[in-house]
Amino acid sequence: MGILYISFLPQFLPQAVPVFEYTFLLSAIHGALGLAWFAVLILAMRPLARLRRPGIIKAMDRLTGCVFIGFGAKLAFSRQ
Repeated sequence: MGILYISFLPQFLPQAVPVFEYTFLLSAIHGALGLAWFAVLILAMRPLARLRRPGIIKAMDRLTGCVFIGFGAKLAFSRQ
């Protein structure tokens, strides 16, 4: 993450600001937004916890397997 911040964030710095402090501020904002986003995802997925029954998990595994087989067949029969 440090390399990302060092290489990506300087292009968003205004001319007359202290580089270290402003880069740290942008990094902290990025971290706070990431934490907030993951908190929203966790809270949104809580109602789906009841889907952890064995029958539902088996059906979802089978559906996912069929999707992967379909992607593989499409890739196998594509021309290129």
